[in-house]
Amino acid sequence: MIYKVYYQENLTQVPIRENTKQLYIEADSERTVREKLKERKYNIELIQLLEGAHLEYEQASPHFELEQV
Repeated sequence: MIYKVYYQENLTQVPIRENTKQLYIEADSERTVREKLKERKYNIELIQLLEGAHLEYEQASPHFELEQV
C-alpha cells in the first residue's frame, strides 16, 4: 500500500500550512509508516492511504516520488 505523508520538518515549531511538505512511502500500515519515519524527527500532520483513482491521480503528478525507507 502507498501512503501520502504530510509533515513539518521542524518537530518543535507550530505547524504552518505553507511549510507543510509531503512524501510518498510504501508500507503495510500507518503504524509501519510512523515506525519508518521515527528517526527523521518529523512533525507528522496526516498519513493518508492512497488507492484507486486517488493513487492514479497522485502518480500522474510530477512531484510523485516513492521514498525508499
